[in-house]
Amino acid sequence: MKRLFYIILSVPLLFTAATLQAQQKPLKLWYDKPAEKWTDALPIGNGSLGAMIYGGVANDHIQFNEQTLWTGRPRKYQRDGAASYLPKIRQLLFEGKQAEAEALAGKYFMGTKDGELTYSADSLKWTQMMRSYHLPQDPLFHSNNLPVMTLPTEQGWEKESGMDGVDGAVWFIKEFSLPKEWLGKNLTLSLGRIRDIDFTYFNGVQVGSTSGTTYRKYVIKAGDLHAGTNIIAVQVLNYNDKGGFTSGAKELAIYPESTQNDDNAIKLKGAWKYFIQDSNPPQFPAYQASYQPFGDLFLNFNTKGEVSDYKRALDLKNAATNVSYTQNGVNFTREYLSSTPDKAIAVHLKADKPGQINFDALFSSLHKLFAIKQVDAHTIKLSVQITQGTLKGTAYLYADVRNGKVSVVKGRLSIANADEVTLYLVAATNFKNYKDVSGDPDAICKQRLQNIKAKTYAQIVKAHIADYQHYFNKFSVDLGTGKNENLPTDERIRLYNPTDDPGLLSLYMQYARYLLISSSRPNSALPANLQGIWNDQITPPWGSKFTTNINLEMNYWPSEELNLTELNKPLFNIISQLSQTGKATAKIHYDAPGWVLHHNTDIWLGTAPINASNHGIWQSGGAWLCHHLWEHYLFTQDKVFLQKAYPEMKGAAEFFVNTLVKDPKTGYLISTPSNSPEHGGLVAGPTMDRQIIRDLFKNCIAAAKVLHTDEAFAKILEDKYKLIAPNQVGKYGQLQEWMEDKDDTADTHRHVSHLWGVFPGTDITWDNSPAMMHAAEKSFRYRGDDGTGWSLAWKVNLMARFKHGDHAMLLVNKLLSVAENGSAKERGGVYHNLFDAHPPFQIDGNFGGAAGIAEMLIQSQQGYIDLLPALPTALPNGELKGICARGGFVLNLVWKDGKLKSLDVLSKTGNTCTLKYSGITQTIKTIKGKVCHFNGSLKAI
Repeated sequence: MKRLFYIILSVPLLFTAATLQAQQKPLKLWYDKPAEKWTDALPIGNGSLGAMIYGGVANDHIQFNEQTLWTGRPRKYQRDGAASYLPKIRQLLFEGKQAEAEALAGKYFMGTKDGELTYSADSLKWTQMMRSYHLPQDPLFHSNNLPVMTLPTEQGWEKESGMDGVDGAVWFIKEFSLPKEWLGKNLTLSLGRIRDIDFTYFNGVQVGSTSGTTYRKYVIKAGDLHAGTNIIAVQVLNYNDKGGFTSGAKELAIYPESTQNDDNAIKLKGAWKYFIQDSNPPQFPAYQASYQPFGDLFLNFNTKGEVSDYKRALDLKNAATNVSYTQNGVNFTREYLSSTPDKAIAVHLKADKPGQINFDALFSSLHKLFAIKQVDAHTIKLSVQITQGTLKGTAYLYADVRNGKVSVVKGRLSIANADEVTLYLVAATNFKNYKDVSGDPDAICKQRLQNIKAKTYAQIVKAHIADYQHYFNKFSVDLGTGKNENLPTDERIRLYNPTDDPGLLSLYMQYARYLLISSSRPNSALPANLQGIWNDQITPPWGSKFTTNINLEMNYWPSEELNLTELNKPLFNIISQLSQTGKATAKIHYDAPGWVLHHNTDIWLGTAPINASNHGIWQSGGAWLCHHLWEHYLFTQDKVFLQKAYPEMKGAAEFFVNTLVKDPKTGYLISTPSNSPEHGGLVAGPTMDRQIIRDLFKNCIAAAKVLHTDEAFAKILEDKYKLIAPNQVGKYGQLQEWMEDKDDTADTHRHVSHLWGVFPGTDITWDNSPAMMHAAEKSFRYRGDDGTGWSLAWKVNLMARFKHGDHAMLLVNKLLSVAENGSAKERGGVYHNLFDAHPPFQIDGNFGGAAGIAEMLIQSQQGYIDLLPALPTALPNGELKGICARGGFVLNLVWKDGKLKSLDVLSKTGNTCTLKYSGITQTIKTIKGKVCHFNGSLKAI
């Protein structure tokens, strides 16, 4: 039944004030103790300048980043001549010779590494130098003054204090007492994995050396044993990334050769003395750049005494972190925020009695090349220079002091007897764009500080809150209350279940929105990377860059549905730029027009394949990013945007029009060489590629129709679309991941790439391909429910599309499980600060998880709005305000006892709206800017 409803209300009142009213419930992460480690600390950010707040009482730590400080430099990423090897690589794959194809591609088809031409000679020279002196017989290695490190370091020695960013030569020394009964026997020395090369000595005699990640087991000859004390010395040469002993503790042991590593062995885990011989190896060749930490701000307080009533909190309503405590009868408070309008981090310190603020503020940095200087009596400056690149940065710290004394002593700000202090931190780099590094960070910082000095702290806070709430207050969610909602957040996570604390899910969704607002603003130079804008490591996991075989895209999954569409701009900007740099890769590697992006990019917009041929050659990165362009149009109906985005979509499509080849076995068109991301090696025609290419062609055809343009090209795409290899059902009833029916039902790989067509794509839907949906669901069940953080998040979205709410909820519960379990290995889940754990930290799981919960409650990918399509029994009551649907609609809805109670639909464009719920379909014509109201049966009210 189609009826026309015009219900005219004050739209700002309904969709803004009502939202604000729903936000009155506390939206805070809070703790009763300071952060002990980085994943306890609380994040703040303004889209470019981010910080992690530890909140210590005697010593506070504020680790900060600026989003354009990376390694690397502008350069050419493509490998000349690569395209000439393409026919042979394809031929080998068609002949089933995968190993040969990977070897050929690895040698001639991968992109270039920065520094690869000179590294071999430089590395050999450096290694010879390291081997030429400081042998373990030297007195140095018998000194009791050497520092101690606890081994093993499974995540690399970089996690140890003072070792972050250290590559080079490090000696490790361990003494142990030989049991008398072992005299005269050969021993086995087990050291596990060592990164990258070890030279191992026993009582001054070299007993072995190994390169790579092979487990080390060396035989100690009986004649080399000493009665009593024996000394093991290991020289470790680490050229890049993780260094040191990276196996589990059980692998570090020594025992008679004739026995096994069992309880009778001497365990070597624990304290080893160490000595950094040299921390300046030649620059290791890198395919792409890595995001870098900028610096650290430490606040050292002079007040002593017992502390009570400590609280540390992040308030999502106003994007501020607060610390409060009582000491010596004085109530102290600190407020931390990162302001977009004023481009600064502010730290505001107060006490309820005069003259009680006393502390020193000092800069530090993990970078080898850094300097700290006094600017004036109220200001100090930190300068950093990237050793493996061309970028440099400057940070200024200015103190605004009320009724106290400020001075600069030995490069640090010293505050004495103040009533109130505000610190302002500004930072910038010389990065202008991927081709230009001529910026003047010092001048930028000076200008920003000058602007700040003309304002009061109250003015800065007011502008910050107004700017932040412009985005945050557009959406609210209430999934119910429970008995645990007043506990500290780390306790809520530890005790979490949806019955006792459904409010944690609401907090989790809003936290994801907070993180996106904090890491991706319309004026951000870059989109949110693997860690948003927060990183404390010189060698961060996966370079903390932009991984485009799911992770960058997942960062923006919640942006449209959760009413943050404006925050897509940095993503759209980088897509536009990649469509230019990707042209060179298309030409040099494929001899094709258009543009292509493989599975990673960085600040310099590399688009060539990286890492290894078994996973780095994946052609669909650009095509997947173009899906976001079309999704933005579907949600906003913005034809001006589509007009600008269409050339990028067309360029990506042109690449595949010219590179798809006929599969000799089936006659279908496929992409080759490629891979099913990070799974199964180099192949021809993986299912994910085919789904993404169909999606790209379909969206280009639709866009051309909307824009009344490019009819001839649309016809080409229509013809090609029909020839692309279809999705296939295999012998187990599963959706095949590859052209061949070779899926393993016991395979639990973290990627579920062949299900892309279910989510985020629409290649497989219940309406158009129910049989294939069932096959996809079977593939999901074979792959299993466990996974890394981002993998769990993807699975939540998939199970929502399958419309199994309780199963989706089970996955949400896993996503919110404790990542850290004492001394046990970390797992997928969340850290104490609700950061997603891959592990380690990766922010995509936060964004994907929030999108998944939204997908359980609203779906609109099939041309209509499906209400509560995967509502779990664990969430019988709830309310959403400001959630968005394709077609240009914004919804408020309430459900109770598992049933829809009311619905408001705001039409932003005047499109026809079709609603579906519980077997009821209602189609209405809408008026732009007006609201329609419905009851739980979709009847107008």
